[in-house]
Amino acid sequence: MKSIFLAIALIVVQTSFSQAITCSPVDRQAVENKLKEIDVLAKADFGETLVAIGKTFKGTPYVAKTLEIGDIETLVVNLQGLDCTTYVENVLAFGRMLEKGESDFDDFIATLENIRYKDGELDGYASRLHYFSEWIANNEEKGLLKDITAEIGGEKITKDIDFMSTHRDLYPFLSDEGNFERIKASERALNDRGIYILPQKDIADKEHLIQTGDIIALTTSIDGLDITHTGFATREDDGRIHLLHASTGSMEVEVSELTLTDYLKKVKKNSGIMVARPKL
Repeated sequence: MKSIFLAIALIVVQTSFSQAITCSPVDRQAVENKLKEIDVLAKADFGETLVAIGKTFKGTPYVAKTLEIGDIETLVVNLQGLDCTTYVENVLAFGRMLEKGESDFDDFIATLENIRYKDGELDGYASRLHYFSEWIANNEEKGLLKDITAEIGGEKITKDIDFMSTHRDLYPFLSDEGNFERIKASERALNDRGIYILPQKDIADKEHLIQTGDIIALTTSIDGLDITHTGFATREDDGRIHLLHASTGSMEVEVSELTLTDYLKKVKKNSGIMVARPKL
């Protein structure tokens, strides 16, 4: 699937935007089709709306590194294959558009850029919100969500987040010295801020405080990393919270068969979660 996408992807510069956009004709049509599909899915609660939209992606293949394309950073539109972060970004974008009554492709591009990039503006590779805890913090500053981890019992942790700069060889764009220095600056800012996590051992007791549509970010004990995976909370027919996500297990978008609590116990080096509540 990834090779197919790369073969048909093209760079298009929209007249209403200054940055380049990577989008195949297939994906532009997929966006327009999705906007029609979700038109009847609005719920009274925004979280319920997001999960209803998120479930329309069930079965979509998991594909890693769909944003790592070409020699310059572009706004990538790809609904044919999603990783865990691009899945959350696209669902949130469609949800916000539905609630605002928007149905134009240009509106989708603007919404996605606002979510994916620091302060809502694409300004090169380092402007992308690579670390998901930074993604949460910056989107909270934009008013798109609220980090509720602390208020549901999360604990502040001290940990150096520097995986990208200490594993520079894994990120081709970091061969550029300017990108490298900007990423290091982002890491310093992230470490100065600190993050709250709800430890794995406490999640079962706090599950009742998590709502359908909350963004769940899986924290890790891996050196230098904050988050290894993300998705949406969904309270299913058993009354328990499950994870709606682009899964690296089944390699497609799914609702976890296990409850969130039991799912996390099987995730290697998982230390807990961050929880962010989308808002309009």
